[in-house]
Amino acid sequence: MNSLPETTSETIPDAWDFKGRPALRSQSGGWTSAAMILGGEAMERMMTLGIVVNLVTYLTGTMHLGNASSANIVTNFLGTSFMLCLLGGFVADTFLGRYLTIAIFAAVQATGVTILAISTVIRSLHPPKCNPNTDSSSCVPANGMQLMVLYLALYITALGTGGLKSSVSGFGSDQFDDSDKSERKQMIKFFNWFFFSINIGSLAAVTVLVYIQDHVGREWGYGICAFAIVIALIVFLSGTRRYRFKKLVGSPLTQIAAVFVAAWRKRHLELPSDSSLLFNVDDIADGQKKPMLPHSKQFRFLDKAAIKNPEMPEETTRERRWYLATLTDVEEVKQVIRMLPIWATTIMFWTDHAQMITFSVSQATTMDGHIGKSFIIPPASLTVFLVGSILLVVPIYDRIIVPITRKFLNNPHGMTPLQRIAVGLSFSILAMIAAAVTEIKRLRSAESRGLTDDPNAQIPMSVLRLVPQFLLVGAGEAFTYIGQLDFFLRECPKGMKTMSTGLFLSTLSLGFFFSSVLVTIVHKVTGHSSPWLANNLNQGRLYNFYWLLAILSALNLVAFLFCAKGYVYKEKRLAEEGIDLLQEEEPDAACHA
Repeated sequence: MNSLPETTSETIPDAWDFKGRPALRSQSGGWTSAAMILGGEAMERMMTLGIVVNLVTYLTGTMHLGNASSANIVTNFLGTSFMLCLLGGFVADTFLGRYLTIAIFAAVQATGVTILAISTVIRSLHPPKCNPNTDSSSCVPANGMQLMVLYLALYITALGTGGLKSSVSGFGSDQFDDSDKSERKQMIKFFNWFFFSINIGSLAAVTVLVYIQDHVGREWGYGICAFAIVIALIVFLSGTRRYRFKKLVGSPLTQIAAVFVAAWRKRHLELPSDSSLLFNVDDIADGQKKPMLPHSKQFRFLDKAAIKNPEMPEETTRERRWYLATLTDVEEVKQVIRMLPIWATTIMFWTDHAQMITFSVSQATTMDGHIGKSFIIPPASLTVFLVGSILLVVPIYDRIIVPITRKFLNNPHGMTPLQRIAVGLSFSILAMIAAAVTEIKRLRSAESRGLTDDPNAQIPMSVLRLVPQFLLVGAGEAFTYIGQLDFFLRECPKGMKTMSTGLFLSTLSLGFFFSSVLVTIVHKVTGHSSPWLANNLNQGRLYNFYWLLAILSALNLVAFLFCAKGYVYKEKRLAEEGIDLLQEEEPDAACHA
């Protein structure tokens, strides 16, 4: 009789150990498990960013590709990585669980980076070096086989990155019991340490790794990346006996698809005038019920998914969700649809952000990188100013801006999520203007010294002149990123918690893909006579591309403000229905990746 209370207090609700037994609080989870996950995340972040931030210089300098093509390869790689997070999340939620997803995709990622490192060592896998005594026309670009190996390495890495990022923070939070008050506090600290870990990895990438790649060799830089992710995988697997495992919860993408399919199948049926006649959670007899949501009149076509079809048996429940959905499931899907205009108007920020690791790095390669007499800052290391700006703006916002805005906006949290996003979008416009102005000055300096025909000429203009655009984008990211994170976590239905991560990561992915599309269109339209994005930047008009981005960003901001003005927060809408909304969702640090 006495053993039952002791066992109950020692076991974690809905958590199991690696053998499938109820997880014991004293023998699983906690900071011992979390530390292994955090250390692996820091190394994974260092590896990913170590490849990305300096990739454009590898493509132009070693593979001898054009600036436009190189920029597109980088943004397509990033866009694919973040888009594959959706696939990774679906696989984790539906089939494998977070632990196996992380282990398998980390191995995939290690394979891709290893192929990339090996390709830098084998001479036949990259073209011969250019003749330094002639112009760029003597450079032989990479052939089909060399590009095939490069793409194979990059997209295997992208697949591994997507699967890994989709689950690592969620698995970290699984190591703490959110039903226990003390462990819930530790969970919040875990997300702070998670954010700290990825920034430590970022700083190591843009300083140490970039320096090694530029001054020691790419094979050493990429070799370290491969070694780091292998060590991260070994450390992660070593904690298997200590981890807590949660059951599969199913993917919210399945719920969205099921509601649309069920509504389409019953499109010819008429909706009852009384919504209480529709199928809802109180009609489910299996005991697994969601909190009921009030019925709304928007997107009424989807309500047909909850029509009780008399031709179907009464016991129809979630097992036949493709034919019948609860009205609460329908309302959760409606809530996601309401968020889509805000979601769409935040994509443009990440298009601007993409320029910091593509054309801004290309600009830096033509400028004087000396700091003092002996030290030369690698072009890709300018990203450190972006990371530093984020780390600086976040505490300034918390300590200074929040108290001021709390008073003037009469909001206990300071600025609302949408207001924060608006500020971030404004910073991105200023960043593109600063980039355009700096590029005009750079070109004038090249023209005044007769250096426009020499693609290898170093313009006597300090690379630090590019710092403002990096600082502005970093400040914008601090506002937009956290604003998006807050918005999606707050507004996503509780029954579709992982959707917040998916929506956030898809804005990054589409932003990078849109950058690729924009570069391709501009490159084709401006032609060869007066190209904006020339292989020799000194003969191009890159500043026009930055002006174009500034104009598109300004138009996007207007569209965002219009959408934000008409948006009603979920808390306010449910309060009008007399429902008290409990903010139970913990932050999901997957978005920090």
